Amino acid sequence: QVQLVESGGGLVQAGGSLRLSCAPSGRIFSSYAMGWFRQAPGKEREFVAGISGNGGSTYYVDSVKGRFTISRGNAKNTVYLQMNSLKPEDTAVYYCAAAVKPFLGPDFVGLDSQDYNYWGQGTQVTVSS
Repeated sequence: QVQLVESGGGLVQAGGSLRLSCAPSGRIFSSYAMGWFRQAPGKEREFVAGISGNGGSTYYVDSVKGRFTISRGNAKNTVYLQMNSLKPEDTAVYYCAAAVKPFLGPDFVGLDSQDYNYWGQGTQVTVSS
């Protein structure tokens, strides 16, 4: 069974940067689409960024475009979220997700939580003003 392990969250001042990491443990599959979501207190979970299995396609929610970058690492299925120019409204629990569905093509990028079937436990990101 695949488990996703996130790291890199923490407390940072507005304008600062953080880098989140997500790596699978357990059984390893071939590269598949992965994404980052976040959930702030009292709000629904929202899509932040996604990347295709081959790393060739990425998508971002409008509020983070130009500030966040999703990328894949050399280790198979490791994914990162580089967050720059952080704002207090970025404060949330950030979740890594994987779309382990063999029928999806290597260019697929999931934009909805229903596209993903494996989730990490989340890492807290707090941005102070």
